[in-house]
Order: sequence, then C-alpha cells, then structure tokens
Amino acid sequence: MNDALRLPLIETYAQWSARPFSLGRMTRQAARAAALWGLSLTASPRRGDGWIRFPYYHHVFDDERAGFERHLRWMRDWGEFISLDRAVELLSSAEPFGGRYFCVTFDDGIANCLHNALPILQRHACSAAIFVVTDCTGLSLERDAAALSAFFSHANYPGATPLLDWTQCRQLTDAGVTIGSHTANHVRLTDLDAAAARAELQRSKQAIETHLGVPCDHFACPWGGPGRDFDPQRHPDMAKQLGYRSFLTTVRGLNRHGDSPLAMRRDHLLANWPRHQLRYFLRGA
Repeated sequence: MNDALRLPLIETYAQWSARPFSLGRMTRQAARAAALWGLSLTASPRRGDGWIRFPYYHHVFDDERAGFERHLRWMRDWGEFISLDRAVELLSSAEPFGGRYFCVTFDDGIANCLHNALPILQRHACSAAIFVVTDCTGLSLERDAAALSAFFSHANYPGATPLLDWTQCRQLTDAGVTIGSHTANHVRLTDLDAAAARAELQRSKQAIETHLGVPCDHFACPWGGPGRDFDPQRHPDMAKQLGYRSFLTTVRGLNRHGDSPLAMRRDHLLANWPRHQLRYFLRGA
C-alpha cells in the first residue's frame, strides 16, 4: 500500500481481481463460469463477411501478457486487424464491405498499455486505439495521489495504477496507435447540462491535439451505456459538431455496413479470459 494513496496500489491482475473471501461470491463465480462454458460450446464468431468487432480492454498487467497474446492469436484466426480510422471508413462507405475485422481499443489510458500491450500488438501487426482521460493524463501516483485516488474510486477501480503521461502518449502515436478522447474528467455525460458536456468533449479533444500535434477524431464514452451514461439523441451529434468522426459505446455486438460510426458497438474483455469466454462474448449476432 502506498501511504499517499487512499486506495491500494495495483501492479498485477491477481491484485486487481482479489476480493475478500466469501462463500456466496465463490459459488456465484463457479456457477457463472460453468454457465459460460456451456453456452460457449455452441457459440462462435459470425463466419459471414461484412462485419467489424471492437474488443476493448482497460489494462494489460504483467500477469496478463500471455493471455492478451492468446486473445490476439485467436482473433487473427477469425479475421483481420484494422485501425479505427479504417473502421470508420468502411462503415461510412457507400459500398458494402466484405471481410471480418477486429479493431482493438483500450479505455482510461493505463500506462501498462504502453509497456505490456504495445510490444504484443506490434508482434501481431495489430492496430489499436487508446482513449485517455485528459485531465488525468500525466498525473503521478506520488505527486497527485489525492486526484488519482478520486479518479480510480469514481471509475469503480479496486485500486490505483499508473496512467500514461503525454510523453508516453507521443511514443504510442509514433508507434501508430490512435489516441482518442475519454472526456477530460471521466464523467457521465447524462449528469451534465449541455454546456458542461460540450466542454468535456471539446477540452479533451483540444488537449490531445495540443500535446500530441495530431487530430483527435475519436471519442469513447465513459461507461458507454445509451440512456444511462449518454443520451443517444444528443451526445453523438454533439461530438460530431465538435469534429469527432466516431462515438464508441459499450453496447456489445457486431458493426455492419450502414451502422453509424457515431454509435459503435464494443465488447469488453479481460486479457486473462480463457478462449471459451471469447467464443461466447464475441459470438455471432
């Protein structure tokens, strides 16, 4: 425990997933695992062409590297990796597209996405996008403990872990990774009036463009649930007016030709999930 933090310092997925012992919790976990195993036996990604899936992660800790590499190998067996820019082009094209595609993304700007995920992404020639919370980018666990404790608590994390700084973000862009906005303060847009929501999207976009010298064209909504976390009738249009080309949600499922880049579906994954969970959560729809 870092005494300067109000939360435990998390350095591994084992720490991340640790919870106090509870027989009821263990029973629920075992039942869920058995149910997912059974459901996965008849589940597989859609074999037909003309779809894009957006797997998204938050972190790749040291003890998740092997699992993350297994995930990329599994996806490669089912489709091709494409960048977020290319995904928007395909969805926006006047002509239907063929092929099966995966576009890998990460939320929140956790630093281990650079240290652990990037080398694996590069080995597999996999493009990726990372969505950063700009007011937290560059904060130090030692110097800014109170602010980071507040951020991780607000985002429902079990502890604190280092976030990317702007120098690291530049390393990522130099390596071909897209840096997108996750708001300035990781806020629920439905909690804000129109002016405040607009400021969150605009300030974060400007910060990325100023620090990195590249366009910020993509936005991933914190928590990402339509109706609960954003208003699908207002906030995607607001993002478009501010110059964003995409608005990514957390609604699971395939994206096909004709689907709006301002309502992209994504599938949340944890890098240590076994293959049967990938089969279930990335099944055809």
